[in-house]
Amino acid sequence: MTEAVVRNKPGMVSVKDMPVLQDGPPPGGFPPVRYARRIPTKGPSAVAIFLAAFGAFSYGMYQVGKGNKIRRALKEEKYAARRAILPILQAEEDKRFVEQYKKYLDEEARIMKDVPGWKIGESVYHSKRWTPPATGELRPDVW
Repeated sequence: MTEAVVRNKPGMVSVKDMPVLQDGPPPGGFPPVRYARRIPTKGPSAVAIFLAAFGAFSYGMYQVGKGNKIRRALKEEKYAARRAILPILQAEEDKRFVEQYKKYLDEEARIMKDVPGWKIGESVYHSKRWTPPATGELRPDVW
């Protein structure tokens, strides 16, 4: 519709001849304008996030504790098995050492037979402190 029909005037009239109709506020005024920043609250609250994180951490630490107990039991079982076979292994090593030491003494007697005053098997170190014998492979052929 044209402006002329709306204002109850037939036909086209000049804009200057039309009565002035000024816009104004509605009765009671406009509603207040919201100008503050309003971010919608989406998601859980800070307390809920904290409780969830605390719960996850607590559950994780519980699982770590259970794993530590299992690992400790397995380690103790391994050490118990090693303690059980240690005397057998030590006996085998002692037997091997005695056989090697006898060969070493025989080789020493053969090499030093022409040296007067040489005592077979006597230590060349003059110390009153006891030292354990070398249990590695005795190889006089390398000396």
